Amino acid sequence: MTSTASSTDLRQGQAPHDQRPSWQQRLRRFGYAPAKDAPSGDVRDRLVPPYAEPSPRLWQALGVPPVLAERITRWSGWIGPLLVTLMAGVMRFWNLGSPRAVIFDETYYAKDAWALVHRGYEVNWDKNANDLVLQTHGHLTIPTDAAYVVHPPVGKYVIGLGELMFGFDPFGWRFMTALLGTLSVLLLCRIGRRMFRSTFLGCLAGVLMAVDGLHFVMSRTSLLDGVLMFFVVAAFGCLVVDRDRSREKLAAALPAGPDGRVRPDDQVGDTFRFGWRPWRWGAGLMLGLAIGTKWNGLYILAAFCVMAVLWDAGARRTAGARRPYLAALKYDTGITFLATWPVALTVYLVSWTGWILSPADGTGGYFRNWAATDGRGGNWTFLPDWLRSLWHYEHEVYKFHIGLSSPHTYQSNPWSWIVLGRPVSYFYESPSPGADGCPADAGQKCAREVLAIGTPLLWWAACFALLYVLWRWLLRRDWRTGAIACGIAAGYLPWFMYQERTIFLFYAVVFLPFLCLAVAMLIGAIIGPPGSTETRRVIGASAAGILVLLIAWNFIYFWPLYTGTAIPIDQWRSRMWLDTWV
Repeated sequence: MTSTASSTDLRQGQAPHDQRPSWQQRLRRFGYAPAKDAPSGDVRDRLVPPYAEPSPRLWQALGVPPVLAERITRWSGWIGPLLVTLMAGVMRFWNLGSPRAVIFDETYYAKDAWALVHRGYEVNWDKNANDLVLQTHGHLTIPTDAAYVVHPPVGKYVIGLGELMFGFDPFGWRFMTALLGTLSVLLLCRIGRRMFRSTFLGCLAGVLMAVDGLHFVMSRTSLLDGVLMFFVVAAFGCLVVDRDRSREKLAAALPAGPDGRVRPDDQVGDTFRFGWRPWRWGAGLMLGLAIGTKWNGLYILAAFCVMAVLWDAGARRTAGARRPYLAALKYDTGITFLATWPVALTVYLVSWTGWILSPADGTGGYFRNWAATDGRGGNWTFLPDWLRSLWHYEHEVYKFHIGLSSPHTYQSNPWSWIVLGRPVSYFYESPSPGADGCPADAGQKCAREVLAIGTPLLWWAACFALLYVLWRWLLRRDWRTGAIACGIAAGYLPWFMYQERTIFLFYAVVFLPFLCLAVAMLIGAIIGPPGSTETRRVIGASAAGILVLLIAWNFIYFWPLYTGTAIPIDQWRSRMWLDTWV
């Protein structure tokens, strides 16, 4: 009977994956990797993969002694990111006070910041205040009449800190955005290194952001979006560190076999408790500061919370949990909520302290006396007056934001952001030959502009990188691409709900770091995976090197448009690659 069964069972000898449903077999042609195809071995290496190290042949080719090579490898995780950060910092702080003018929305945030750090609330400035600030080097009386503003105070406090240190002038109000822009490069290098387990790819992500024009311009302008981007990157970094720390704890709790190898255990996977997780609380703090800068941080908070819980479920599944999602819901969701939403809300309320402590007799912040005047009576009088007044203020701000549809020359639809369809001109002058940096022999007027536009080749490469990320996430279920896609989606997709609203390309700086991570990951794939042949590596490295050099060249080519450097008008026109850039 056994022989008969063997002769008639056509499935004998087939690989396990050939018995899967046909839809899985079809998807395999596009790179689908089922969970049961996950590599076997020590579970510790799957929970916390080791970092890649340079090949000994590299050090031998460079003539580096083994002892020195070991030290370089050990410290490269910090040396590399710090060198990239130094490069980014030098570029961002070079001639930071130029143009010596109040450019674009600096007319709001620079003055609001100065009022906040002195009075605790924003004020109405004279219509000639910009000229007076520049003429008097900031030595002018601050008005007392409260102003109606529509963004929370954290970002303006950050800008005001630079003004307190260096004065109420262009360098002072741009200092902190330049500092945070520089530090965000360091954070991205370290985040990329931890995600990719490669110092090279981590530093590459930082280099890409250092030479992106939008990030560069936003780092040299006192707008809120660059500050928001920093807090978002910092929150994401906290979550990535928390992911590693929690998985290390989980791996340590798993039993080891007689051979010393750690194997999955359903009891541990289903019941393990990660503890209080300080890095997750740090993420809550950073997200609170993000929301306190601009309200769109709320979308990022929600997305990051979901991502963090899914990471926990994935760790439990790897550890052998039979019901990983149920276990994550039972043991992880609660602490994730406590560490993020209440913390973020508390930070947000604390950021309004200056407004709250201002007089409630009509001489303090805008709407500060609302509860004692127009808001008297009602069902909520048991709440403190300051809280009721603040709630009314927030409600009015919400109505303003959803109804903002005033046309603007440089507004754009979010569909066009990813391809840089409509950049924003922050500053433009037409100096005559021999004036304001215009060459005396120019023959005609020059163009001097600060254009908020990303490095075109980087953003266009990011379009392909985004497709690569989605492919790896959907078909390979790579957590790194899922995290990158989450960061992009949280910063980008919500704007599609407000396509009739007046919005601008520079809002995209918030998800730019995740685009740089995506491009770095794509370049890593172009170079080739570990174990590739030497020929494959040489071809891949050459192609990747050419792409990176082209991006760097593109940034240098557009440098005059990022820094407000005067160039002949013909050279300016040669850089207007698309009609919509003018």
